[in-house]
Amino acid sequence: MAKIGWISLLCSLAIAGHNAYAQNSDGKLPKGKIDYYEADNATNQIPYFDHRFRIDAQVDEITLLFYRKTGSPPVILVRPDGSKLKINQLDKEKVQWFDDRSFDMVKIKKPMVGPWQVVGQVEKGSHIMVMSDVRIEVEPLPEILLSGETLKITGELFNGDLAIDNPAFRDVVRLDVDFFSTNNSAFDNFGAEPVKLTSFRDDGRNLDEYAGDSIFTGEFELTFAPGEWVPLYHIKLPMASRELRQTPVIVHPNPVTLDAEPTLEAEEFHKLILSINAELVQPDSMVFQGKITFPDKTVEPFSVMEGSGPQRIHEIGYTEPGIHRVQVSAYGKTVDGREFRLIVPMYSFNVERKIEDTVAVINEDGEIVEVDQQVASETFADADASDAMSYADELEILKQQQLEAREKEEEEALVFIGIGNGVVIFLALAIYGGYWWRNKKKASKSDG
Repeated sequence: MAKIGWISLLCSLAIAGHNAYAQNSDGKLPKGKIDYYEADNATNQIPYFDHRFRIDAQVDEITLLFYRKTGSPPVILVRPDGSKLKINQLDKEKVQWFDDRSFDMVKIKKPMVGPWQVVGQVEKGSHIMVMSDVRIEVEPLPEILLSGETLKITGELFNGDLAIDNPAFRDVVRLDVDFFSTNNSAFDNFGAEPVKLTSFRDDGRNLDEYAGDSIFTGEFELTFAPGEWVPLYHIKLPMASRELRQTPVIVHPNPVTLDAEPTLEAEEFHKLILSINAELVQPDSMVFQGKITFPDKTVEPFSVMEGSGPQRIHEIGYTEPGIHRVQVSAYGKTVDGREFRLIVPMYSFNVERKIEDTVAVINEDGEIVEVDQQVASETFADADASDAMSYADELEILKQQQLEAREKEEEEALVFIGIGNGVVIFLALAIYGGYWWRNKKKASKSDG
């Protein structure tokens, strides 16, 4: 695995030469854990003294991690002078304490030198973990990344040079990966929002093979816009967090595109065309698994396992007109030989209805409407030839009657409009005549 780099966390240790926490002669960081002293019940008659550890001189700052039984109360630390350090009784300027259901993390500035004890339900066989420099080593991302694919990336955590192999540590740390757009206008993801990609897991679920094996697994689902992205790794601990940027990577467009050539003939097949981008993947390595959802919501699975070249054709039986939806998963190799699996964006196509496939029928309201020929034939399947002919004749007569009725209604409407206009004109003339006659009489009187 390729080393991503050091992520300094939590504390800086300045230790004297023979100190248990001092740097080794070869310059490497000190051990990241301390064993408890073995219990000596011959001299220590109570469990109080079973969990002992020593802090040597000249330790400027130390962060300790204690694992305890899930749900038990936080531990109590007893200093060399007998004074106690509790989560609710501490000097916040010198001590930071984080407690969870299964662990305590305590950060102490200038801790007292000498033997310390821890009182609490500490897990049997556990160690005190001295947090110094935490880093993650992960596999590098592939050079060719494809939109729609799912990647499996594994990583390991280290505390200094010591691998963190305690399964309980997964409850302490959280590893996340986000993708940030480089905002390069030459790519489709220009101006895109950051994408929260995944969290590494060590719980045996999804792509993680074994729970608690200290191998953290990240499942990268590249279901976002293709383009240039910067991976950003986050390590989050209760009292600190750090991040590391990798060099930009390019997520290429999905290498498979779908198209269809629908048919209108019931005895023929629709053609689903799967086109493969040979610049990104090896066409002859490709196999496909998919399903088709027909207009009536019926789902039919299919697979395309044979073929060569940059195109595959799958035939779909004609069932009925309407929208057909296709979902496809693709499996193959990139041009550099990496195996991949991806999901092709859902594709839909419409099968139109043939005009001659409809006939006119009379609905419940006595209106003539167009319906599917098959429906009409099923409706009148029990009718004999003379009945069918009679029905056709009646239908033609009814259509003619409706046409004549509409023409008659239009003629009557024109007559009413004409009469109405005549009345309006007559009234206007009468009013005008009356007005003219009154004015004339007034003029005659004034002349007399």
